[in-house]
Amino acid sequence: MCIAVFMWEAHPLYPFLLFLNRDEYHSRPTEPLGWWEGGEILGGRDGEAGGTWLAFSRDGRLAFITNVRELQSIPRAKSRGHLPVRFLQISTSPCEALQDWKGQLKLVPSFFNCQSKDYMGSCLGELLGSKKKPIEFAEEVVKEANEYNGFNLILIDLCSKSMVYVTNRPKENGNFVTEVSPGIHVLSNASLNSPWPKAQRLGHSFKEVLARYGEDELPLKETVAELLMDRTKDDSSMLPGIFPPEVEYHLSSIYIDVSRPQGRYGTRNQSALSVKSNGEVCFHERYLEKDLWKEQTVTYQIEMAK
Repeated sequence: MCIAVFMWEAHPLYPFLLFLNRDEYHSRPTEPLGWWEGGEILGGRDGEAGGTWLAFSRDGRLAFITNVRELQSIPRAKSRGHLPVRFLQISTSPCEALQDWKGQLKLVPSFFNCQSKDYMGSCLGELLGSKKKPIEFAEEVVKEANEYNGFNLILIDLCSKSMVYVTNRPKENGNFVTEVSPGIHVLSNASLNSPWPKAQRLGHSFKEVLARYGEDELPLKETVAELLMDRTKDDSSMLPGIFPPEVEYHLSSIYIDVSRPQGRYGTRNQSALSVKSNGEVCFHERYLEKDLWKEQTVTYQIEMAK
């Protein structure tokens, strides 16, 4: 489960600005923010399945994903975290992509099971092809979307000023692909801009921060603390009602920390990502490592559309 607020093509200084919390079991292996082998993709990595929740490429492409909250799951479903990886890897050269696959094989010992072989084969075929636009990749995802549990996927190409939203829920509506309009958006564990109280709260707080700084630069580290550490929980009458009330209550805050029978669960990674109109990218991450919060910031330059 994750939650993100982002601004797209609606600020004079920032064509794109994102703040995101990743929620996961503390026992699940995770690689913090870093460049993947080949040095072309920057992001955190799921150490169990090899996917990512948020990553950015050197050529100005970005992808992030959230799960859809639902009671029933598909047995042996494909890993949703592979979708952002696939989108970003098809924008690199074949040599760079193959180098990264070597790293992923080391990262995931079970990579050569039947499901992963099928996944690897399809991905390597894409890696050797041409760079795909977000809408083109989204249309490919739709063809196999029923093989995944519920997801919300955002695909961005800053060089072509294109952002696409893909989801495979609710099932009765079929798979859904749309261009994302300029403005402020919130993505939680329902559809984009769904009026869940925590999503509305995050969107409102983000607008307050933007109003305070106007057209000036935002301090990413301080804004992470202000937006993403909110532990406010909702009244029982406002909960989505998907899980039992006591579970929904603990998931109703932006920052989550709860003990479950399966172990401690909650916010493990907090990300702030800004892209300036001059192409300067700043990626800041706070992450838990052995119950201690650590942080790092990476900056680099991309070529922006004229």
